[in-house]
Amino acid sequence: MPRVVRVGAAQMGPLQKGEGRAVAVERMIDLLEQAHEEGCNLVVYPELALTTFFPRWNMDDESEIDAYFEADMPNADTAALFDRAKAHGIGIHLGYAEIAGTEEKRRHFNTAILVDGAGETVGRYRKIHLPGHGEYDPERHFQHLEKKYFEIGNLGFPVWRTMGGIFGMCICNDRRWPETYRVMGLQGVEMVLIGFNTPSTNSQRPEEGAEMRTFHNELSVQAGAYQNATWVVAVAKAGVEDGFELLGGSVIVHPSGQIVAKAESMGDELIVADCDLDETAFYKQTIFDFARHRRIEHYGLITSRTGAEPPE
Repeated sequence: MPRVVRVGAAQMGPLQKGEGRAVAVERMIDLLEQAHEEGCNLVVYPELALTTFFPRWNMDDESEIDAYFEADMPNADTAALFDRAKAHGIGIHLGYAEIAGTEEKRRHFNTAILVDGAGETVGRYRKIHLPGHGEYDPERHFQHLEKKYFEIGNLGFPVWRTMGGIFGMCICNDRRWPETYRVMGLQGVEMVLIGFNTPSTNSQRPEEGAEMRTFHNELSVQAGAYQNATWVVAVAKAGVEDGFELLGGSVIVHPSGQIVAKAESMGDELIVADCDLDETAFYKQTIFDFARHRRIEHYGLITSRTGAEPPE
């Protein structure tokens, strides 16, 4: 019997700096209700879904920075979303900025959680491949200060057996790195959930615009899906936010690497696909049967060296 997950990729339009969490949650509930009407049993929201993409701003005041972070999830601001999802029996993936640790040693992460249809948090991921820079850079077209506001994730790339399948998560820039998918692929992942907030232009190369960046987005997730025999659901926060445009192009990708659904707008938009997790099996058992075909004795450089070192 097929194991079908009917996925709703809940792309969100921009959230302006002056808009609070209540605005975001109301819109997320609207998308959830659409997903319920469409018969979805999983809804995937973007990275940092509750706030504007604040790493574009250079801030030094701790209280100002912490205002974008959540100490608990769910909390008073998001409880209505979690309650509605549980009432409908819909699982959700949610990206947000997380404060962890103790009052004496607070830690800041770019985080995503996976919640099942019963309302239980079954998985947590903290972003590992942080892009951008750690200090204000006057040479950039705009700032991308993720390395200033977040620590490198400390949970690795786990997967979880839940909702009838094997699920993994990563966030935004992680999707560009083949190691991200391969570590989950080696755990038998069947669906990878990704939220992203990607500027439509490169801050260090303004001529690299939305067309090229859309190509890179699709290239990355399609290759990750195909080479690891997994579904991939990649969901954007899009549109002109605080005067800066974010890329759209949310996609749902089959284990063959083919895109089966794609957002057409730069606003709130739900795209839906029936994802049969058993369709991963053919690729896992043939061309990407890792146990038969991988040759780890030749892969040592992948974990022994960080930067490229050309031969002399």
